[in-house]
Amino acid sequence: MTATDSGAAGAPSLPEPLRRRAGEFEEQGFTVVRGLFGYDEIDRLCAEFAALHAAGPVPGLFEPRVPADGGPADPLLTHPRVMHPHEIDPLARDVLLDARLRTVLEALFGEEVLAAQSMFYFKPPGARGQALHQDNFYLRVEPGTCVAAWIACDVIDRDNGGLEVVPGTHRMDLFCPEEADEGLSFAREFVPPPPGLTAVPVDMEPGDVLFFNGSLVHGSQPNRSADRFRRSFIAHYVGRSAERVGSHYRTLTMRGDRVPLPESEGAGPCGSEFAPHGPH
Repeated sequence: MTATDSGAAGAPSLPEPLRRRAGEFEEQGFTVVRGLFGYDEIDRLCAEFAALHAAGPVPGLFEPRVPADGGPADPLLTHPRVMHPHEIDPLARDVLLDARLRTVLEALFGEEVLAAQSMFYFKPPGARGQALHQDNFYLRVEPGTCVAAWIACDVIDRDNGGLEVVPGTHRMDLFCPEEADEGLSFAREFVPPPPGLTAVPVDMEPGDVLFFNGSLVHGSQPNRSADRFRRSFIAHYVGRSAERVGSHYRTLTMRGDRVPLPESEGAGPCGSEFAPHGPH
């Protein structure tokens, strides 16, 4: 996956800011576009998901639960992630297919892109993180890989469980994960940083978007803050040349037209979860 080569016959040249983004993405496996969405847009998005949470479960996509005895519970029981919200919410669909995301993504892929998935994470105080992993371990895009657009909906830092990335791992194959620490991660898979490489934090402000390669090792620690959520809207995309993807991912053009792709083997939802924690 490379940016469009402006020297190639017939290939359009990229504006300089996008060329820099594409170069950084190629070198590090990720790039951050600051302020791509306005604070007002993020406020509206958060209000939409607050209303969705208040409305209660949507089977198969969002299923919050409370302890039967009314006692305290794992925060991820009461505020689980929302899977494929674009299929039930027009605003989430608009964000998934946003033209600003498309512009950056096409510079990173060097071709037309297809939207494959959306998610929303509430990550309330006390919630576990997600151990280091690679997204294409789950999507199994063939050939090539996916790209994530990770939209910050709060001030995101190390205290409230911000994202960490391992630069350079985007050039590596998919690793066979180890078992994660269930006390720290809601997902089972854990990919230790390869020798000589280290996870680095990516602090973000509301409206910032982190774009990263599907092979890049990344994850997050628990939200250790007392009263701060770490909300984020996350979308995955594949290049138009992709031939297969996991059956969990239902690809759309950026105009919203369904484009079915044959199923790849070994795919699944982005992070296979441990059994939910009960009251504690």
